[in-house]
Amino acid sequence: MAARKRKKGKKWVVNLVLGVICFIWLIPTVGLLVSSFRPAADILQTGWWKVFPHQEWKAADTIKLSKDVDLRQPIEVKGKTYTDDQLKAGVKAGDDRLIWENRRNREISVQEQGWVASSTLTLDNYKNVISGKEYTLKGADGSETKEKGTGLSQAFWNTLTIAIPATVIPILIASFAAYAFAWLRFPGRKTLFVVIIAMLVVPLQVALIPVLKDFTSLGLNGSYLGIWLAHSAFGLPLVTYFMYNFISQLPKDLFESAFMDGASHFTIFSKLILPLSVPALASIGIFQFLWVWNDYLVSLIFIGNQPGVQVMSMKIADLVGSRGNDWHLLTSAAFISMLMPLAIFFLLQKYFVRGLMGGSVKG
Repeated sequence: MAARKRKKGKKWVVNLVLGVICFIWLIPTVGLLVSSFRPAADILQTGWWKVFPHQEWKAADTIKLSKDVDLRQPIEVKGKTYTDDQLKAGVKAGDDRLIWENRRNREISVQEQGWVASSTLTLDNYKNVISGKEYTLKGADGSETKEKGTGLSQAFWNTLTIAIPATVIPILIASFAAYAFAWLRFPGRKTLFVVIIAMLVVPLQVALIPVLKDFTSLGLNGSYLGIWLAHSAFGLPLVTYFMYNFISQLPKDLFESAFMDGASHFTIFSKLILPLSVPALASIGIFQFLWVWNDYLVSLIFIGNQPGVQVMSMKIADLVGSRGNDWHLLTSAAFISMLMPLAIFFLLQKYFVRGLMGGSVKG
């Protein structure tokens, strides 16, 4: 009984620590989401947490002083005296606060504290960042300026066009290779497998220039085929190693029974290996898709930075560089970039843990 209580106590502590860590990680994401729906003027003036109910000073009355009041001398307000600096910063007067409303006109604002919440939320940020149309931006002082939208929709489709084939191609090739390394016997099998695994430790940047020269000579640079091949080649070692760990642990009896029934290697691979490897395929597919979707360097090298072919990471980087003060666009663009990876993850999450654990325990 005592051991069970200790075990429950430890479990409670672990859950509490994990909950605190998740909460801390969640705060920036919530802030980014809330900011993406706030008007530009509100983002520049107040923090995102102001949308939630909070106590704030609100103007309740205005005291107008005589024009003859010397601001260099103590100023009498409601029977008490205050300095000009105190009124600039705001000074408590009982339950109220006194602060200059218009110093030139000698007007003092009497403020009282109350609960407020900013309910000004809008979808304009998303509309403006997705479209390339011109829109009107209102400032905190009421001024209006004309701005041109980002046109992120084109970059979204460019990234999707690159990410889907660059995920499917290496997974398909690696699955064939993993089956061959696990269940076929041919000369140099172990040596070739070691060479492929050794490529995992080779930095990606080392191969960029040689591959770029070859692509240029073949006329592949700047094309979708070139970027698909580049992403596939750079992702193959990890995908092959991952799939090998899963496929090599499948029961040997399955293959012996299939061979006795006259099945070929291709039939075994397509009818047995692929259906049984769905958890592993989904898991490594998530990793490969996320890597390609968030990639900046490989896309910049092999497809370029022209507006018509820019991917999401390039477009958002341009926003930071040329329009670093437009937080309303940056926040909404960041969330649009997150939508597809989140959708892929939640769609395949039921296979994720099973795929990661595949091959870790022998039956």
